[in-house]
Amino acid sequence: MSEEILIVDDNADIRSLISDLILDAGYKTRVAANYNQALGEIDKKLPDVAILDVKLDKGDNDGIELLTHIKSKNKDIPVIIISGHANIEMAIKSLQSGAFEFIEKPFDQDRLINFIKRAVENFNLKKQNKEYESKLFSSYELIGNSKNIINIIDQIKKISVTESRVFISGPSGSGKELVARKIHKSSKREKYPFIVLNGALLDFNKYELELFGEEKANGSISYGALEKANRGTLLIDQVSEIPLDIQSKILRVLTDQKFKRVNGNNDISVDVRLICSSSKDLKKEIEIGNFREDLFHRINVFEINIQPLNQRISDIPLLINYFSKKISENYNIRQLDIDQNNSYILNHDWHGNVRELRNLIERIAILQPDSKDKISNIIKESLKNINFEDQKAEKNLSVPLKEAREKFEKEYLTIQLKKFNGNISKTANFVGMERSALHRKLKGLGIKEFN
Repeated sequence: MSEEILIVDDNADIRSLISDLILDAGYKTRVAANYNQALGEIDKKLPDVAILDVKLDKGDNDGIELLTHIKSKNKDIPVIIISGHANIEMAIKSLQSGAFEFIEKPFDQDRLINFIKRAVENFNLKKQNKEYESKLFSSYELIGNSKNIINIIDQIKKISVTESRVFISGPSGSGKELVARKIHKSSKREKYPFIVLNGALLDFNKYELELFGEEKANGSISYGALEKANRGTLLIDQVSEIPLDIQSKILRVLTDQKFKRVNGNNDISVDVRLICSSSKDLKKEIEIGNFREDLFHRINVFEINIQPLNQRISDIPLLINYFSKKISENYNIRQLDIDQNNSYILNHDWHGNVRELRNLIERIAILQPDSKDKISNIIKESLKNINFEDQKAEKNLSVPLKEAREKFEKEYLTIQLKKFNGNISKTANFVGMERSALHRKLKGLGIKEFN
């Protein structure tokens, strides 16, 4: 086994006992006798599992502080808290702070080893899932034949050879990070890091630490996103959520090409390509005072806009086929035949955009239904449109026949036009009409043609 366990305890006998137990179980160990030693070991290299005594030489809650420090670096690392002064309040506090388990001294050796084995399994499972998701996500292609997607693919080719800052706008789940990754992979920076900083997920008090890093009192350094992305690309996702005071500091970095770490005195220069994205309209955010106009002009050298999925219906059949194939390959299961013209799919609003569609296909693939009816039922249930046809029929029964027919024709032809990306000839051929007759029908129904 290659997993490494960090043991932190001020009692040499207990450190030795735990270390021997862990080595006998087949794991590697590192040890620390006090708070500063532990901090140095953690900052030097994160362990796969940590065993921390609550009370060391610094104070009564040294272990909790170290636990918080580890979680700030990687929240997935399991931490087992041990204490010879245990009480219920302390146990609750450690678990609330993110501890994997809490165990009292003197401890049962078999129980401790059982905790460690479970912790290692938990960590490896999370690591494997992240690696799988990263591999799956980074292998995705930008799929679609709508004008919007074709235009974006062309834009990526043109801007990837430049060093221009890029702003990607589009609703949540539309593929903004995917576009940013494609720009990075097509650029001369592809061999260097691609770092993502999500402005919407950061703690309000940690923006500076996450961006610029920190120089600590004990001499150790915590690197921020800017340094991690050196020579590569930094994507600030949901940049609209960054506080105004941090926005001004980002602007200064873009202007001066340097920054200082938190608690640092020296200027740090980095070579980073900045890409920003947001699902909000930044111009509106500027108007209401939530975003700096000068920063907007700095990050918006080149803008890419991704339309919502419900505005590019012609991409849906291609995406269904692509995700069906991709997911079946990754899960090593048979590919399902999903009706690409399913009315529930084509009429759905897709508020979650491509991500929602991908999740739907993944759900179907995992369930492995053995008939088209079962696939259709999963789609209905997932999209919460089970009574779609009944609702539509009931609504149409309340109006005159002519009005109901016109409404159906308008909805039907609008969907077909979108499906064929506005191509009149292909739409006419599919619906069984002459091209000229379709033109007249569209005009009569008040459907605007688009190219």
